[in-house]
Amino acid sequence: MKYRTGVYWERGRIADVNQDSVILLQVLTGRGRILLAAVCDGMGGLAEGETASGYVTMRLQEWFYESLMGAIRKKKPFWVIRRSLDRLTYHMQERLSVYGDQEKCGLGTTMTVLLLWERTFLLWHLGDSRVYRLCNEYGRRRNGDGINNMLCMTRDHVKGKNMLTKCVGSFGYERPDFLMGTLRDEEAMLLCSDGFRHHVTKKELEDALNPGQVREEEQIMRRLQEIGRVCMQRGERDNMSAVYIRTVK
Repeated sequence: MKYRTGVYWERGRIADVNQDSVILLQVLTGRGRILLAAVCDGMGGLAEGETASGYVTMRLQEWFYESLMGAIRKKKPFWVIRRSLDRLTYHMQERLSVYGDQEKCGLGTTMTVLLLWERTFLLWHLGDSRVYRLCNEYGRRRNGDGINNMLCMTRDHVKGKNMLTKCVGSFGYERPDFLMGTLRDEEAMLLCSDGFRHHVTKKELEDALNPGQVREEEQIMRRLQEIGRVCMQRGERDNMSAVYIRTVK
């Protein structure tokens, strides 16, 4: 299995700093191709959102190369991998709590993580960043169940208009939502922060990022940039981040 990928990371026209952090890593192993993608959106209403999001992506990168690669070499089952990242989330929460106490501040970030191992995906999620799964028209007909070409795979942990109820930060441990499944040929996953989706419709995202029409990485990057420009033209003030992964036959 191969993937075509693209990353979009934009401070925007208003914000002084980009509090989003993203990560996209790939390794080809003797047991198949492994990909890790994550979007972490630092909580803008608190101090040092960029510190929280940057810390989480740094630890995820360490986990990918150290713990995950070791588990794959030892042929560990998926439940062991899930438990390993759950433990990492707990430790990150503890470290951010200590840091917040030392600096006398509250800080936090969303955390949306996608692990692809050939066709199998594992998804961990806290906050209001999102993961969408996209298929082309052929995939929709093949499913035969009347669903849209783009499905949201996560639920927002939000109270009221924009108050997060779950995150990684200095507020106590929350176990991430978890989902596991299988991708088909020519399907795609979009991970994005809330700033990337607030000013575009689901239909606009679906049309722009249909994997049946977006086949090369140059196209992926161009479409992500177009969506970002539209968001800013329509008044988006938040940071915007997105990672797009498309499977290739």
